[in-house]
Amino acid sequence: MTKFPEGFLWGGATAANQLEGAYQEDGKGLSIADALPGGPDRFKIADQEDFDWKIKSDQYTYPNHNGIDYYHHFREDIKLFAEMGFKCYRFSIAWSRIFPQGDELEPNEAGLVFYDQVIDECLKYNIEPVITISHYEMPLNLVTTYGGWKNKKLITFYERYAQTVLTRYYQKVKYWMTFNEINSALHFPVMGQGLVASNGAKEMKNIYQAWHNQFVAGAKAVAIAHQLDPKLKVGCMLLYATTYSYNANPVNQLATLKENQAFNQFCGDVQVRGEYPSYTDSLLKEYGFKFSDLDTTPEELAILKANPVDYIGFSYYMSATVDVTGENQETASGNLIGGVKNPYLKASDWGWQIDPTGLRIALNELYQRYQKPLFVVENGLGAKDEINEQHYVADNYRIDYLRQHIEAMAGAVADGVDLMGYTPWGCIDLVSASTGQMSKRYGFIYVDLDDKGQGTLNRYPKKSFKWYQQVIRSNGQEL
Repeated sequence: MTKFPEGFLWGGATAANQLEGAYQEDGKGLSIADALPGGPDRFKIADQEDFDWKIKSDQYTYPNHNGIDYYHHFREDIKLFAEMGFKCYRFSIAWSRIFPQGDELEPNEAGLVFYDQVIDECLKYNIEPVITISHYEMPLNLVTTYGGWKNKKLITFYERYAQTVLTRYYQKVKYWMTFNEINSALHFPVMGQGLVASNGAKEMKNIYQAWHNQFVAGAKAVAIAHQLDPKLKVGCMLLYATTYSYNANPVNQLATLKENQAFNQFCGDVQVRGEYPSYTDSLLKEYGFKFSDLDTTPEELAILKANPVDYIGFSYYMSATVDVTGENQETASGNLIGGVKNPYLKASDWGWQIDPTGLRIALNELYQRYQKPLFVVENGLGAKDEINEQHYVADNYRIDYLRQHIEAMAGAVADGVDLMGYTPWGCIDLVSASTGQMSKRYGFIYVDLDDKGQGTLNRYPKKSFKWYQQVIRSNGQEL
């Protein structure tokens, strides 16, 4: 089997809004995640024209308000990560812990102190922190007062936030990412951009304007980091779904090319290459406008050009299949990004099509396109785990899933891809972003908590815990 590079960053990934809890503690303000209902219909509810970003007691109990109470358990949890042998831990900072309303001039010191403690706890065990600056939890006030990322004022607010956290932590944290799954806004702009039907999500021009504003803000974060220390590594973060044509029909092949440009490539092209791609107007024409209709300035375009990212972080859960001819009538129901069902693939408990070979393809596509280091910062299997009386979960299905994807990564390394590391998603059970449920579990560590928020919060290693420990110890040789 192909060897992974020395110093390969094995670890795990989480997000503040899905595990921390303590949603109003120590001065934290409300975030958009705090106002999104729980349950599998959360996106449908948010997509209604009358959705008003108010917390309603009749809509399932906002499970992220309590998360898994990592805010008070982080030392215990990081100790478990260290026991697995983590070389790195990808987590996010909750923007509204640092700037509770998002538009203040001075940060909340208590929030900064919390992340001081988290970072120091990681470093105690020689775990490299990998920090996402904004992961689906922008301060709620930036949506209700300013309308979300379509408003250029957010560039200033994000720049101030990035300046604050980078300056505070740069001597301890080498690896950063600007925005989580920035391209996901093409299909669900609510979490990444704060846009829903009631404040402009139905107009694609708003989504592209929001992206432009985020690109500029992200480039400013890169500039700040490199001014503090040129050795800091700042990446973008994409949701990548290897996309196939259903058949050899040229009509489907062309549609697949266009889908790849729109979803997999556009946001990466701007952030990695520092400029808008040649197909931009062709893409925007589909939505009835052109690039010159967006509010951009020569100064902003110069900022993008001067500050491309250092590496590409991406999530990979599934592939997608395109058929515009109507030959395939079966939709891939669970796939967040849509498409038709691929007859060659099995699906998870939630209908996400499992395709490890697609990860090898993704790694090759990204590396050939950009020649920059890659980092698989999310990958995993959401499943309904059954825990026995001995508090043990025999999650062989998760081991099998991860083994196949690690083998695919090894194949990509053999293909010549420069791969930095691997942080499977939800290394400890947490609240699902897509369904707002605890029952959709990803972790190596079981957390005793159900969808109604009931349970002891006790942590129990699953079978996959020992397996992943062995994978890390052997640098991916023992699977």
